[in-house]
Amino acid sequence: MIDWDVAVNTGARLVRPGPQVDLAEAREAVAQLRELSVTAQGHVREFTGMHSLEPAGPAVIVDRPGWIKANVDGFRVVLEPLLDRMSSGRLGSTAGSITTAVGSRITGVQLGAVLAYLAGRVLGQYELFLPPDPDGRAPTGRLTLVAPNIVHAERELNVDTRDFRMWVCLHEETHRTQFTSTTWLRDYVQEQMREFLLASDVDAAAFLDRLRAAGEAVAEAVRGGEANLIDAIQSPVQSEILDRITAVMTLAEGHGDYVMDAVGPEVVPSVAEIRRKFQRRREGGNRLDKIIRQLLGLDLKMKQYEEGAAFVRTVVGEVGMADFNRVWESRETLPTMQEIRNPQEWIDRVVRAPELPPADADDVPPQAPPAE
Repeated sequence: MIDWDVAVNTGARLVRPGPQVDLAEAREAVAQLRELSVTAQGHVREFTGMHSLEPAGPAVIVDRPGWIKANVDGFRVVLEPLLDRMSSGRLGSTAGSITTAVGSRITGVQLGAVLAYLAGRVLGQYELFLPPDPDGRAPTGRLTLVAPNIVHAERELNVDTRDFRMWVCLHEETHRTQFTSTTWLRDYVQEQMREFLLASDVDAAAFLDRLRAAGEAVAEAVRGGEANLIDAIQSPVQSEILDRITAVMTLAEGHGDYVMDAVGPEVVPSVAEIRRKFQRRREGGNRLDKIIRQLLGLDLKMKQYEEGAAFVRTVVGEVGMADFNRVWESRETLPTMQEIRNPQEWIDRVVRAPELPPADADDVPPQAPPAE
């Protein structure tokens, strides 16, 4: 259903080149990013009280085409088995006809074009899903930093380069810590993604309806409305699943934003200036850029940063870091989107909920009163 090679080639062909740097400057940036990614591990661990269950080496430093290839590899790990199942299973001949009509190469071109746009914006990420390691020694995920984008951003913002690079490393290392200090979170996210895909009700009529909805979303975005392609193409069941995915990603992104700022000026001396300038950059862009961001759901991601960080600030301020960390205990302690927007509800449900009696409490005979 997706020609992955076409996606990689299209993305690499369409992506804009990075900033002009000489060889010495490029090597210095790569070396410093690796060093700071390791230093950030200690700061995140000390500030959050969270400890990785996996060995964590330095970040992998890539250029824009390298980021595209890494993401296509991750998509293949998650999506390929599901797409094969969907095309050969319950969707039957309808899926075959749709695939034939649209074409896996066209889908690959579309994916590559989206990744080419994103590859010029992403500073770093924790890659949850990597191709299997034949030797079984590599970690499950990988922290990746996109050096050209970091250099471009720090130049554009005119900020201290070491401070900015440490600031970015703190955010991305927080994501690595979130997923490596738990035994269940990565599986939970993958499970929700799998359910989201398998909940697709694509048949010929529904497919045409989704195409029309996507076209209307584009038209509304151009007119200045708030529509995006994600909302336009999902089914009602998928909408419910997406709420759960959105909740956990809002928590993760907000936690990363909170940590990168709250670690403090002793680690990033110019943190207040960097945040102020970076926030303006997030909100900027020309008209076309804003339309593309809206259609791809990137504006929704910006809202996730804000809502998630506000949730973390409120909960930590109310009950402290140790009790906040109960969000990472299990899927049951994750906040819902309603709780993220109303943190007191999560505090009341998880932190201040009365302890349940033991399951066999009714079977324990009452104690006799003490003899006089």
